[in-house]
Amino acid sequence: MSGGGRRSLRRGLASALLSVALVGGAGPVAWADAGAEAPLRSGGLNDSLVSAATVPAELADVGVDEHLGRQLDLNLKVRSHTGATIRLDEVLRGDKPVLFTLNYFTCETLCSLQLNAVLDGLRELDWVPGGEFRVVTLSIDPNEDAALAAKKRATYLDSLGKGEVEWHFLTADAATIATITDAVGFRYRYDEKTKQFAHPAVVTFLAPDGSVARYLYGVNYPARDLKFALMESAAGRVGSPVEKLILSCFQYDHAIGKYTPAAFGVMRLGGVISLLCVGSMGFVLWRRELKARANGSTT
Repeated sequence: MSGGGRRSLRRGLASALLSVALVGGAGPVAWADAGAEAPLRSGGLNDSLVSAATVPAELADVGVDEHLGRQLDLNLKVRSHTGATIRLDEVLRGDKPVLFTLNYFTCETLCSLQLNAVLDGLRELDWVPGGEFRVVTLSIDPNEDAALAAKKRATYLDSLGKGEVEWHFLTADAATIATITDAVGFRYRYDEKTKQFAHPAVVTFLAPDGSVARYLYGVNYPARDLKFALMESAAGRVGSPVEKLILSCFQYDHAIGKYTPAAFGVMRLGGVISLLCVGSMGFVLWRRELKARANGSTT
């Protein structure tokens, strides 16, 4: 198996371990007892752990296949939280990147955990949805309706505390949901025993043209990582020069789906700061010398 294939498999397994539909109705604690928590905390699953015994057969097809650069069909029709039928390009296409999540609104476990983590990151972020970027959440349950989407949206906007921001909560029919999830590589399944969806915990970032640009995994999304992913997804269209300089100090680790410090970038930033300090000191000394000469010439 190639290195990229192993990384994709590790990501799929790691996100499957966070799924809510567990065999026999077992909860997340059962996964931790089975030894799944330690590899997740370490930032990825070792190749030695990738085996049929690691994940039950019921969850073997749950995960993420990264489709970077894949274009979503923006002509697809979805329902907004207002009940209106709209085309996908009305919320995905434009001059802004999109933070895109796939959840379902009646889920009380993983979906709430993940959306709450997104909410925490958005609270800390100094950007506002609708300004530099958009947020779109699509339900993977075709039975959920606009009324439920509106209720969920109102709850999250109230908790965010930034007013009427551009966070769309959408629903759609089964065929449309399948087309969208296939495009972003989001693999999930419905478990008849628990009456819940097993799905990965991942945030997908879309470029302004509606193509897949980046993935972040897990249930912790620091504001820094959200901003970096949005900046990369926008290809430099958003973010100040200082923010872009800071971004150059980090690199996206494909193995764990997170941003980590880049040694060369940190050294470069240190060099820039040192240069600014030396330049500032030189400027102060130069001004002092000019002032001293001026005082000497008047006495």
